[in-house]
Amino acid sequence: MSIRKLCTRFAVALALCGVASFAAAQTKLLRFPDICNDRIVFTYGGDLWTVSAQGGTAIRLTAGPGLQESARFSPDCSQIAFTGEYSGEDQVYVMPANGGVPTQLTFYPAQGPLPQRWGFDNQVYGWTPDGNRVLFRGYMDTFALAQPRLFTVSKDGGLPEALPMTFSGVGAYSPDGKQLVYSPLFRDFRTWNRYQGGWAEDLYIFDIATQQGRNITNNPRTDRDPIWIGNAIYFVSDRDDVLNLYKYDIATSQTTQLTKHRNFDARWASGDRAGHIVYELGGELHVYDANSNQDRAVSIAVPTDGTRTRAEHIAVADKIEQSGLSPHGERAFFVARGDLFTAPVEHGITRNLTQTPGAHEREAAWAPDGKHIAYVSDASGDEAIWVRDTEGDGARQLTHEVLGRLFAPHWSPDGKRIAFSDSANRIEVVDAAGGKVIQVARDGFGLQRDYA
Repeated sequence: MSIRKLCTRFAVALALCGVASFAAAQTKLLRFPDICNDRIVFTYGGDLWTVSAQGGTAIRLTAGPGLQESARFSPDCSQIAFTGEYSGEDQVYVMPANGGVPTQLTFYPAQGPLPQRWGFDNQVYGWTPDGNRVLFRGYMDTFALAQPRLFTVSKDGGLPEALPMTFSGVGAYSPDGKQLVYSPLFRDFRTWNRYQGGWAEDLYIFDIATQQGRNITNNPRTDRDPIWIGNAIYFVSDRDDVLNLYKYDIATSQTTQLTKHRNFDARWASGDRAGHIVYELGGELHVYDANSNQDRAVSIAVPTDGTRTRAEHIAVADKIEQSGLSPHGERAFFVARGDLFTAPVEHGITRNLTQTPGAHEREAAWAPDGKHIAYVSDASGDEAIWVRDTEGDGARQLTHEVLGRLFAPHWSPDGKRIAFSDSANRIEVVDAAGGKVIQVARDGFGLQRDYA
């Protein structure tokens, strides 16, 4: 074989390896999915994408400004309703399922931008079974973020109509459109795991004709993301400590756990009338087939240019979150954008002591000798107390226990110990040379940062 042919074959083999590698690559951070027969739509990087329910390379549907999320297929899979920020605020839009120009359906001034815990205004949840109206949650009839309502709006435009429930979060129609399953409460964007207080969501079946509701879950933990398929309601609950998929049989009133994920929560479940359910798990997507009771991961590659993942230099002078003078006043430290810097008060150079783009440094404190700085970092995977010299060398992790979120390191006057607090309201002490963490006190009411 000639050298030229050998090189050509080698180049082709490399190209094919590249294609195979890309096709098999799993993109993370896929959110708010929906499924209709053999297609999935989801949000990635603020835009809507669609892909085969078997996985593969995704196709972009939107490229507009702002965030486009909570997409839902129409019952015939021909259209997609979603919440979009094209106009600078969250409104309901509809577009062809294969892509095209979105049509705005709602125009009432939206609440927002909202704190993350409150999610989005005008969040789309689905369609009426006949495919004529879009179901969404909004704030247009309320003055309190804790009291949203469910509305529908015609796919052809017009004024939204409020559903009869006084307050409601998530909702979904029964197959015949005569009932809804819904939650009177809304806390889907909260990060409280295993919460069982007064804001834990329950699911109710509401009969539109009789205006009566019936609680079908009544569990101390969270029940959310309902999907009505045939004679069963599927939903997500953390009653076994992790959000998993459950089934409520309407005829027998029996609830069955369907998945048993332990490492990640199942979130944002949605489904179609054919019995396919899609949900987010650890940033990837899973599909559950209610007909065969089979759950599977879907491998999806999103072909973006990854501009937000490229390394770049960023000025942080306007992003300072903490500062402090050295004991002798010749230098100051600054915490900005997750890195720890020192700068001279008069003469000298500015140093980035940590240079850890993949970790978050914060809560710094000078040692009494001015030669070391203690700080909190998650470079090891969990937050820990670290110490390093002010020249930027010799970083040492002092604590290795998982203590939760850490705060306010304080040095002892002789520089031999460091006190700090944690998210369990404990005050603890560790040797500056490392070693066992000693608990000094615990406040039963709140976080402590004031100690010496």
